[in-house]
Amino acid sequence: MNFDPQTLRYDEKGLIPAIAQDHESGQILMMAWMNADAVRQTLETGRVTYWSRSRQAFWVKGESSGHVQKLVDFRFDCDRDCVLVVVAQSGPACHTLRQSCFYTAVREGAEVELMAPLIDPA
Repeated sequence: MNFDPQTLRYDEKGLIPAIAQDHESGQILMMAWMNADAVRQTLETGRVTYWSRSRQAFWVKGESSGHVQKLVDFRFDCDRDCVLVVVAQSGPACHTLRQSCFYTAVREGAEVELMAPLIDPA
């Protein structure tokens, strides 16, 4: 049976949350949005493609930064309303040049930065 991206459950804007996870470390790298066409393009090309809500356009991860996400595995949850893209990440995943977008924690009521940028932003 072939997979049809339309069988996923998208929100009223036609989007589904997509969580990116590093295939080697298991670290959660980022969360972004996909529509059915972004899912299709990701599966066809092996390059993770998201939908930019602000630009209303496709966003192939690493297209401008060179920090590419190559698809290793594509999964969806039991409700079919969230996807997990397991990726081989090249360089930082976050636009802040950190390995993960989830670099801030709350510890004892205070925000704590858990990781520095991988590349000097200057």
